[in-house]
Amino acid sequence: MSNRLTRSLSLRLLIIFLLLGALFAYGASLAVRWVYATDQLRELVSGHLSLHVNYVRQDVGFPPEVARAEAITQKVPVDLRLAGPELDWASHPAFPELSELEFGSSEAFGADVQTWLRDLEDVTFAVLDGRGYLRMDNGPYAIVVATPALSQRIDDRQLTPLIIIIGLALVLLAYLSVRWLFKPLDAIREGAEQMGAGQLQHRITDVRQDQLGDLASEINAMADQVQRMLDAKRQLLLGISHELRTPLSRMKLALELAETNDQTEGMKEDALEMETIIDALLEAERLNDRHRALARSEITISELIVAMLTDYFARDREHIRAVIESDATLQADRVRLTLLLKNLVANSLRYGDREQGPVEIHVGAETSRVQIAVQDHGPGLDSQQAEALGEPFFRSDASRARQTGGTGLGLYLARLVAEAHGGNLTLDRSWTSGARLVVTLPLTTEG
Repeated sequence: MSNRLTRSLSLRLLIIFLLLGALFAYGASLAVRWVYATDQLRELVSGHLSLHVNYVRQDVGFPPEVARAEAITQKVPVDLRLAGPELDWASHPAFPELSELEFGSSEAFGADVQTWLRDLEDVTFAVLDGRGYLRMDNGPYAIVVATPALSQRIDDRQLTPLIIIIGLALVLLAYLSVRWLFKPLDAIREGAEQMGAGQLQHRITDVRQDQLGDLASEINAMADQVQRMLDAKRQLLLGISHELRTPLSRMKLALELAETNDQTEGMKEDALEMETIIDALLEAERLNDRHRALARSEITISELIVAMLTDYFARDREHIRAVIESDATLQADRVRLTLLLKNLVANSLRYGDREQGPVEIHVGAETSRVQIAVQDHGPGLDSQQAEALGEPFFRSDASRARQTGGTGLGLYLARLVAEAHGGNLTLDRSWTSGARLVVTLPLTTEG
């Protein structure tokens, strides 16, 4: 799962967009701070605030008069508090006492208030419950302006969170757009996997009219071409195999009529091997055909193995030991499943060392599948041979000596039969005393 996530283009796109969104938000906040820090803006704010403070001081008078302060609050949406010798008045009953407010420099204007307010003296700021308070000291008196007015609801709007939200929304929109743009890649990947697994009849559907759609169309065209090539190869192989039967039959008849000697006996064995190869090739092509038909019936594995050993290995029965731990039944082609097991057992008898122990057949079943393992005590297979196991004409005995026999098609046919039943044929690499081939078949097989 983790490997799939690390290879995911969608995840990489999401990470890239998140990083870009974070950089955008950080850069925007730096830009805003940079603009705030310019001398022109400082002088502009300082000048307007200086005028505002002077207007308030002039309008309130000295000493401050309550009537003038009330007139200001009626014209402007602010509240005032006047404090000083024998004076303590507020325009709103909820106006906090001066002792409740901590006046100092304003964070909105920077740590050094004189950086912003170069021309103002005796001006400090405080914040309480989200509302700002500006204090102007005028001799022994203090004039405090609350903005907005205490009767108004505070609508606190922060610039940085807003920038972050907008940035993330844009990132999400961009990600969804790119994800939609690359959506055909999922269908292309699935199609490539199906074709790579041998399902050449699979085609990529819902092809869009863009470059990814062109790629999907080219993959479909490639699959068509490969399918035509394989069909032509199959027809050629079937034709040659059928044509070889007639001269082979004439040769066998001539050998039967000829005088028996060592030479004719060898030729009879060669003719028999050629006939075996032709039959194996024809059966392999039938199993390779995507329209292959299996004559399914209910089969009990234990009965099938006993019948197979009796019919084909009566002479070697003492060198074969069957350990059947399950009487599982499945729907399978009896003839072809017998061919599969016969080829596995014959292969183990051919290469196994009978002095080290017999060929063993182990049968076990789980909830949804049955496993049949055939193992011997021969030389086994090295890594290179293991990779080629089940390929046509592969022989672990490269000398092709007549003692070992075989055509190199037995395990190939066994693999095709297992795959035709929805199973597989594998080599158990944990078995080190020889070769152990394991057939896994589903108990409910689909044709």
